[in-house]
Amino acid sequence: MVIFSVYVVNKAGGLIYQYDNYVPRAEAEKTFSYPLDLVLKHHDEKVVVSFGQRDGIRVGHAVLSINGVDVLGKNTADGKDTLEYLKDPSNYPVSIRFGRARLSSNEKLMLASMFHSCELFDQNLKGALEIAEKAGNFGAGS
Repeated sequence: MVIFSVYVVNKAGGLIYQYDNYVPRAEAEKTFSYPLDLVLKHHDEKVVVSFGQRDGIRVGHAVLSINGVDVLGKNTADGKDTLEYLKDPSNYPVSIRFGRARLSSNEKLMLASMFHSCELFDQNLKGALEIAEKAGNFGAGS
């Protein structure tokens, strides 16, 4: 059994500690000619595939690098807008690496908040079930 992430959340729902044992499993690199046969769009400060799947590239995969230059958010490491760069036919052929993007800090906070909400729901449900068991059987057969 593998542990992918550890989240420590306090009783108020705040994220205290988070650790990712992140090893990207599915990365695909392919060289494309113009025009690009995948539809890319900006989503949550990342450039992701929104339509078209092929050769291990799936909808939702993020652009990780272009011609060996890392993509950080919407721009490449050298400051070029990713979508504008890929619209220019003079930049082709181009090698693009796709994969699952890491969670942003905000996404980690939202995930921890969701864990906290589920825990509160579970505690309330356990209390309600204990009360129902003490009260007796309910339903059509009682």
